[in-house]
Amino acid sequence: MDQLGINIPLLVAQVINFFVVLLALRFFLYRPVLNLLDRRAQRVREGLEAAEQSKEQAAQAEQQVAQQLEGARRQGQALIAQAQESANRIQEDARSQARRESEALLERARNEIQLERDQAIAELRKEFGDLTVRAAEKVIGQSLDRQAHQRLIDEALAESTFREG
Repeated sequence: MDQLGINIPLLVAQVINFFVVLLALRFFLYRPVLNLLDRRAQRVREGLEAAEQSKEQAAQAEQQVAQQLEGARRQGQALIAQAQESANRIQEDARSQARRESEALLERARNEIQLERDQAIAELRKEFGDLTVRAAEKVIGQSLDRQAHQRLIDEALAESTFREG
């Protein structure tokens, strides 16, 4: 091998040196670098898992907020419906109260009109009776008995077309 320019003892020494350097690098550099890379990969995995958990928690929180908003919306709608129902009930109560009051006023007015009518008729009868007695006294020239004359007037009025109602 001398002819090729290869020195065997030197070649063996270089091969041994190569393997020694390879072993030294493997123990002192390769393993620590691998351990460092493994730890870094582990931290990245943990970070990704934490991010995934945070994402899930955020999604759950968002869902809870949406449910609470929906519940609040439903509750608000129920309150609005109750308020509208109360307003309608109050309005209907006010209408019925106004109706009752107007009917009571109308009935009272009718009663007052009937009473005034009855009083007016009684007064007209009395005046008519007094006028008739005076006219009869003037015609006859003498005074008639008031009670007898009133009885005659009442009978005449009962037979006449001038009647109540």
